Amino acid sequence: MIGAGQDADLIVDDETVSRRHVEVKLAPEGVEIVDLGSRNGTFYLGHRVQHMVLPLSSQLRLGRVELAFEPDDDSLEHLSAHKATSYGSLLGSSAAMRHVYGLLERLEGSLVSVLVTGESGTGKEVVARLLHERSMVAKNPFVAVNCGALDRSLVRAELFGHARGAFTGAFENRAGAFETASGGTLFLDEIGELPLEIQPVLLRILETGMVQRVGETVERPAKVRLIAATNRSLEELVREGRFREDLYYRLLVVRIQLPPLRERRDDIAQLVRSFAAELDVSHVPDDVIAQCESRPWPGNVRELRNTVRAYAALGSLPDAAMGSPGKLASALRESVDLSKPYAELKDEVLQAFQRVYLEALMEHTGGNQSEASRVSGIARSHLLKLLRER
Repeated sequence: MIGAGQDADLIVDDETVSRRHVEVKLAPEGVEIVDLGSRNGTFYLGHRVQHMVLPLSSQLRLGRVELAFEPDDDSLEHLSAHKATSYGSLLGSSAAMRHVYGLLERLEGSLVSVLVTGESGTGKEVVARLLHERSMVAKNPFVAVNCGALDRSLVRAELFGHARGAFTGAFENRAGAFETASGGTLFLDEIGELPLEIQPVLLRILETGMVQRVGETVERPAKVRLIAATNRSLEELVREGRFREDLYYRLLVVRIQLPPLRERRDDIAQLVRSFAAELDVSHVPDDVIAQCESRPWPGNVRELRNTVRAYAALGSLPDAAMGSPGKLASALRESVDLSKPYAELKDEVLQAFQRVYLEALMEHTGGNQSEASRVSGIARSHLLKLLRER
């Protein structure tokens, strides 16, 4: 118990802190806090709270006093996973990854909502699948939806389903992602891209466990364990009015922050050797490992894996500049025609990219549209629309 009174376990001598202000205890998902009827309130990220579970490495404000909750690294060493060099398909023995393993181990069997944050390529979907596989609903469906790849006009139907004739192209009744994942886990990747008008509907479904298909009035049960992920700052989106604050706090029961590869270079050698072994490459020379350890890896683990694949095929590392932002900027600069208005030129570049990307995608998948949808992360209905417009 934390407060200003002499009977508090942690005494905070400040006039804005009540004698018995807040109760704090460990929970499997992090740190559980309960406001004890304090006069000046308990706040998390500027939001007054009564009862919630904080993720580790969080700050709480009691009155005007800030408290930080940090994991004790020495204590975490006693967790079995904390000494491991891997957790499922996650690899690495750096302190940052051992911290992630400790959180994942404590979440095993849990069904709380989890927000996974981190840069593109850090393994957010890998973490989501591990959370599902080691939960109480592991035998039930795992459904992944990339919110950033959904056609804005079809987001509601993709998530919540639709009735036949509800809109042009709705030729049959169709369950959405929530119904498909009912009883299991729904993973919403790039949740920050979800249109603002859809967010209150999502919040209501999470609260009630009932979903209504587009074009219907009846509600259907759809209880899911929700895992969301983003490479954007939801706090910033909330401040900008582009993401609902109530939905943000509904998602933020537990946060898992994945470190970028540049912050865990000690793991690169292990990752390279593991990726190479998957491709039946038994030995990677030390100089190749050293080159990998020196690169910036803006695409993180995904970029490293693709580079190892290229090494296995070519026998040498591809040029670090290939596919880099600098090369892309150079190519775009050559296409700039200042005699055209900005909007017109932008549309031309986007159309050219879409055409080239779809051609490469269909060539890579041999024309298999379902596989193309999986590889690209584009909903199949939206992919078909893009292919028709090509």
